[in-house]
Amino acid sequence: VSTQSTGQAVVSTQSTGQAVVSTQSTGKYSLKHKIAQKRHAGVTAEVMQQVADASNDMKKTVKKEKDDRVLFKKTEVADLEATHFSIFYNNALFLFLTIILSFYVLKNFSAGANYLGSSVTSACIVAFLSTGSN
Repeated sequence: VSTQSTGQAVVSTQSTGQAVVSTQSTGKYSLKHKIAQKRHAGVTAEVMQQVADASNDMKKTVKKEKDDRVLFKKTEVADLEATHFSIFYNNALFLFLTIILSFYVLKNFSAGANYLGSSVTSACIVAFLSTGSN
């Protein structure tokens, strides 16, 4: 294995890794709002139950404090779910594209060209799809 091939593999791996990581954060922010809307009722019920349990010890909890707790919890849940889904979706898509490109599209190329072409193309497609509007 030549030094030039190794250097190209290292640069390719780093660039595709960076591209996939950046797409995960992009995808996360586009999903976060949608998930927060879907989880609103469940999170509100959970927080109100916690406030009701805590209200036995305290006097009346103000409405603003309840709303702040609901908003904080809803944001926390949506952020976590969006992060997990974005990582799963982008990695699954990257892996699928890499396999299809490596074994079917670029099968007649040399190993180095196959690796470079499949990984960079897959990362570019994933990045393109994650920045598109939903």
